Amino acid sequence: MSTALAKLKEGYTTAGRGIASRAMSGLAQTRLTPNQLTAAGVTLCLGASALVYFEYRHELLFFWLGAAAFIVGSILDILDGALARAGDKATAFGAFVDSTTDRMGEAAMLGAIGLVLIRHGHEFALGATFAAVAGSFLVSYTRARAEALGLRGDVGISSRPERVAIISAGLVLAPWGFLPWAIYVLAASAWVTVLQRVLFVRKQLRETG
Repeated sequence: MSTALAKLKEGYTTAGRGIASRAMSGLAQTRLTPNQLTAAGVTLCLGASALVYFEYRHELLFFWLGAAAFIVGSILDILDGALARAGDKATAFGAFVDSTTDRMGEAAMLGAIGLVLIRHGHEFALGATFAAVAGSFLVSYTRARAEALGLRGDVGISSRPERVAIISAGLVLAPWGFLPWAIYVLAASAWVTVLQRVLFVRKQLRETG
């Protein structure tokens, strides 16, 4: 089952990267920079967080607007890397800013969701939100630390695209009470991914002595 999931993830990840590269081939010839896409992406994600916070005014409207802005912002955060590769515009600082703003956008959205959950009396789900934030950050940290050691750390069931999909699905279905369940799935999948990466790094270290 684990192998099947890994193959499935590799398949749609490869397909997604190919689509992103083709989409950015035309933009690579313009003056648009990866950093501009990064800035637009994180701005949309932060705006999406603010929209979600105001769900008490109109659940369906603000949850769906927040979900749409978060999805578009997250896609831009993915496309900035594709633009950097397609236009040979990649820089070390750009990569650093990209990874940093990814965490900002995700943390802001989870913070807004946490405020919504406590507003509706979901204390256990609020705790799961804290766990999801910690797990999401550790997913990124374990990969960065592994790569700093010259190892691979990109395995696991829940990297950023999967987390974006889970959060977005939770927001879309939030008016019908599914948001806490999305947070439970997010927290569990993030921590499983952390464990997968730790074990994968240990396996690589043992193989290299």
